[in-house]
Amino acid sequence: MSIHPVVLSGGSGTRLWPLSREALPKQFLKFHGDHSLLQATILRTIGLPDASAPTILANNEHRFLIAQQLQDIGVVARDIILEPVGRNTAPALAIAALSIVAEDPDGLMLALPSDHLIADGIAFRDEVLAAVPAAQAGHLVTFGIRPRWAETGYGYIACGSTIPGDAACSAVARFVEKPDIARAERFLAEGGYFWNSGMFLFPASVFLSEIERLQPAMFAACRQALSESQRDLDFTRLSQPALERCPSISVDYAVLEHTALAAVRPVDYEWSDLGSWKALWDVGVKDADGNVTQGATALENVRNSYLYSESRLVTAIGLDGIVVVETADAILVSSRESVQDVRKIVDKLKREKRTEGVIHRRVHRPWGTYESVDEGDRFQVKRITVNPGAKLSLQMHHHRAEHWIVVRGTARVTRGEEVVMLGENESTFIPLGVKHRLENPGRIPLELIEVQSGPYLGEDDIVRFEDTYNRG
Repeated sequence: MSIHPVVLSGGSGTRLWPLSREALPKQFLKFHGDHSLLQATILRTIGLPDASAPTILANNEHRFLIAQQLQDIGVVARDIILEPVGRNTAPALAIAALSIVAEDPDGLMLALPSDHLIADGIAFRDEVLAAVPAAQAGHLVTFGIRPRWAETGYGYIACGSTIPGDAACSAVARFVEKPDIARAERFLAEGGYFWNSGMFLFPASVFLSEIERLQPAMFAACRQALSESQRDLDFTRLSQPALERCPSISVDYAVLEHTALAAVRPVDYEWSDLGSWKALWDVGVKDADGNVTQGATALENVRNSYLYSESRLVTAIGLDGIVVVETADAILVSSRESVQDVRKIVDKLKREKRTEGVIHRRVHRPWGTYESVDEGDRFQVKRITVNPGAKLSLQMHHHRAEHWIVVRGTARVTRGEEVVMLGENESTFIPLGVKHRLENPGRIPLELIEVQSGPYLGEDDIVRFEDTYNRG
């Protein structure tokens, strides 16, 4: 019986703003070691016996980020399923299970969030294998994390009686919403309560039977969304009209709280959902004063604090229990206990239509990146990097002209009917309204400076005629 890892990567990660943003959420960032959280999640499944390649459920906007991160670790996904609209974990897992059952009716499905920190991959795999007998017996197994402190930011699972014939897992007595501090302390003192990790192992067919029994309308919509899906490059695009008929509901609410098949496997390895800057302080390596720092920092009389510097020196004096996070275009300052309210700041930025709430100064595209360097009335300067062998779409602009100066590498430029090669320190001018394309025919990244000028410089002023990546 094969194990089919399913990685859920649809989150926006706004609680770790300004480092994590909607266009580049936390699962694509590196917080521990040389791999992003998504890459680390996938790599943890590689050593499982009889495990298939991962199936990934993702936001449509992140499809090329996922493809690039998989390529960087040498992993080919079983499938990358694109959700045109977010509908929470129950529909996502139902669609993944339908996909798996069509290929392997008896397969076990290992459902994993893409943005959790688990330092010990061997312990993770051992615990998954320990839960296999219960899953093979038809149970929907969730992994409960043994609590290390009275945490109010997690839901809890209360253990019931041991499953007959399987000492590794227990029946779920009940699921508990995030408690207040008094209840969390009581759970810790009593024992038998575990943090709800959101990781599951179950037979895909049994899960689908419970979905169909408990949520028949959602099941039908998910089945239609998958049956009407279309292949696009390496991706499966779900039907948007069908998926929009699904309620947005978590798998806990939709199934696990209402089924007699729910079981829990208690585990005791180091785990965090990295749901806030406080969580990063909790798991970080602290100095003698209880501080966790990353990047260029200088502290004087600072205690129990978290300081992160991305692009410049951050200094602090005479503070206790604070969080400071610096990026190229935004700085967060908060008490450590108030960082759960970061979402309110992000919502405010979006209402004010500030780009800092959604994108970074450096924006990732399937062909490379661009970064805003300077802007003013009727001009904008960008640093553009094109990956070896990549090319932008054949396009034109109604409102802006562009100057390109090659800093490093070789550029092939289509400008109207003309195609020219540019080397370092060479430049070209793209008049307003002229079709053009930029390509990197070389083996090293192409770096150039782009100077835009015109009355409107928005990214939506692009008319595409041809595009390798099938963007609209």
